[in-house]
Amino acid sequence: MGRAFEFRKARKMKRWGKMAVTFTRIGKEISMAVKEGGPDPDNNSRLRMAIKNAKSENMPKDRVDAAIKKASDKDASNYEEVLYEAKGPYGLSLMIETATDNINRTVASMRAKLNRNSGELGTSGSQEFNFERKCIFKVNLGEMELDDAELELIDFGLDEIEQVEDETLIYTAFTDYGNMQKGLEGLGIDIDSVDIERIPHNTLELNDTQKEEVNNLIEKIEEDEDVQNVFHNAVL
Repeated sequence: MGRAFEFRKARKMKRWGKMAVTFTRIGKEISMAVKEGGPDPDNNSRLRMAIKNAKSENMPKDRVDAAIKKASDKDASNYEEVLYEAKGPYGLSLMIETATDNINRTVASMRAKLNRNSGELGTSGSQEFNFERKCIFKVNLGEMELDDAELELIDFGLDEIEQVEDETLIYTAFTDYGNMQKGLEGLGIDIDSVDIERIPHNTLELNDTQKEEVNNLIEKIEEDEDVQNVFHNAVL
């Protein structure tokens, strides 16, 4: 019984740890959105999306409100978005998105984590060509049929629309993010959340031992407080 209890406790603590990291990352996104466009979500599309993403991750409303209030303070930290490109073992390609108030700290941390795990920090443009940047909107169509939504959204940059269980996913190029958001809102389609992803053009197949090593590297990078997202080309 004691060992089972400790296992459940460890698993719960890990889940809470991941939740805390997620909330921190959303908090930074809210902060950057407020600094960019102000604290009113009605007049700030980036903030509206950050709030929707917070809701989709079950971030408490009081924490969202506190993040907006804190970011509105003139003395609040200014986060800078910095993209790092890196190589890992076995041909692994990495794109690491960060939000930092101390670039020197962040680059030193990224370099150390990569060097300790058979990776290497690259120069700007060294890996970006391996990925395509896409926006994925999770929406609720309500009474609208999938085919009707597809026809309505083509002019707003729709690449693809699909139904996955009870979720409708809408794909568009990153450059059409704003157009698609306006199109969905104009049609009265509820946006549950939006992800901006870097999708690899070609994927990397690994054996079980290699997967374990690559997973370890990715987890180490994701644990860094300045990291917002990690994209890679491995099939894990």
